[in-house]
Formats: sequence, C-alpha cells, structure tokens
Amino acid sequence: MSFLLNLLWFVIGGGFVAGLAWLALGCLLALTIVGMPFAIAAFRIAGFAAWPFGRTLVDLRDLGERPIVGTDVANVLWVIVAGIWLWISHVVAGIAYCCTIIGIPFGFAHFRLAAVSFAPLGKRVRDV
Repeated sequence: MSFLLNLLWFVIGGGFVAGLAWLALGCLLALTIVGMPFAIAAFRIAGFAAWPFGRTLVDLRDLGERPIVGTDVANVLWVIVAGIWLWISHVVAGIAYCCTIIGIPFGFAHFRLAAVSFAPLGKRVRDV
C-alpha cells in the first residue's frame, strides 16, 4: 500500500514538486560553507518529501543520539531564512488537498512536511 500511495503522491500529490523544492533549496544552501549543514538536512528531507508514505521523521534524541551542538540555534535561523516559506507552501497545499476526499492522505503528507519545515536539523528518516 505504501508503494501505491508513494507512486500516486509522486505523480499527482505534489511529491515531485516538493522533492524538487527541498532539493533546490539544498543546492542553494550548499553554495556557502555556512549553509552546508542546512543543505545536508534539506537533501535528507528531499527524499522524504518525494516518498513520505511508509516512512517517518524521528528526532535524534528519540533515537538515543546526541545532536550536534547548536542544532536548536541553527533551526531557529533556518525558520527565519527558509522554513517559514516552506511551511506556508506545504500548509496551503495540504488545505487544498484536504478539500477533496481522495486528496486527504496527500493533504496529511503535506502537513507532516510543514511540521518538519520548522526544524529539519537533527532529524532522521526511518521506515515505519
């Protein structure tokens, strides 16, 4: 079922566009040395944005790992620079998809991506 939902998501649910948006943001951030940690996080989330069903994002603390020092401060900087715009786009797309019965799973996937738009650093993608 996850494969079918991921395929439909990628083609008609916005997975291709969402994955490209996170990938483009990662490439833009990779142009600077300061943006490299953000770029790595954006690349990680790009894969999740393209194929979200059957996977989840887990905080490093929940896995028993320690995040890099300054992750929380970097996440605040992320929100100011890019996170708010990604959050707005995912929330708007999620609301639009939830207006139809068939689009509700895709709307929820956009809401999950909106949540990670505020704090992508210190997250890992795990299979459910």
